[in-house]
Amino acid sequence: MSAERETIGFVGLGRMGGNMAARYLAAGYPVHGEARSRAHAEKFLDEGLIWHETAREVAESVDVVLSSIPNDDVLREVASGPDGIVAGLEAGKTWVDVSTVSPSVSREVAEQVRATGALMLDAPVSGSVPQVQSGTLTIMVGGDKDAYQRVARMLRVLGTPTYIGGNGHGLIVKLAINVSLAVQMQALSEGLLMAERDGVAPELALEVMTESPIGSPMLKARVPLLLDLPDEAWFDIDMMHKDIRLALQTADELHVSVPTAHAADEALTQASELGYGNRDLAALHEALAKESDARVG
Repeated sequence: MSAERETIGFVGLGRMGGNMAARYLAAGYPVHGEARSRAHAEKFLDEGLIWHETAREVAESVDVVLSSIPNDDVLREVASGPDGIVAGLEAGKTWVDVSTVSPSVSREVAEQVRATGALMLDAPVSGSVPQVQSGTLTIMVGGDKDAYQRVARMLRVLGTPTYIGGNGHGLIVKLAINVSLAVQMQALSEGLLMAERDGVAPELALEVMTESPIGSPMLKARVPLLLDLPDEAWFDIDMMHKDIRLALQTADELHVSVPTAHAADEALTQASELGYGNRDLAALHEALAKESDARVG
């Protein structure tokens, strides 16, 4: 790798991956990319991104591949086959997957990567689009420690990386975080709705609640979204639901009891059924209000 600027390739240029690519372009890194739709990547091409037709071409052209993938099936898809990432890897290259997928599937793909002489790191992130844009993501990294040390400086463009352990360990910590985030938002929504229904102004209730010991950075950041739910999500209900189901699956494999994760799963299911699947996690509050009204009615 270059001692100055690694050449970076993105597979997946959606909400998170696209903003990450833009941040690297702004920082002066050579950035290559591929996505299912070139039309969605036009703005990055205008900023200097080098387009490729396949994930294999991206992997062949860069030092470090970054991928932002929605689920296990898509990870397997972009990894495998004659046009997949693995086909374009060789010794000395590193694949950093920032997706939230199951630790077991990530480890499976990491073994395929290792057979090429390259190495794969799972590096899921905690944070949404605003944190990508400001470079303040929390990044949990699992995999070969030497590979991590080679890409740590590059990852600092996005936020604060921490080496956790072997392959899959970054994902385990990410799932642990998301269980807490989902439960926090549901608990805040319940308390807020109680206050509102007894006549307390929601603005005042949220100010006091989020300035109290329960006021995590995530809850404080979502106060405006709770008061006026936007159409565009930072992190939507369906994506969080996917992560909670991954956490439940992983907990089952590890024989761990996770009652609050089951409660979050139920709340997210109800929110999705009420039509909030593509809305921000803050929509749990509106969904809870609707569910409560339906019980009274």
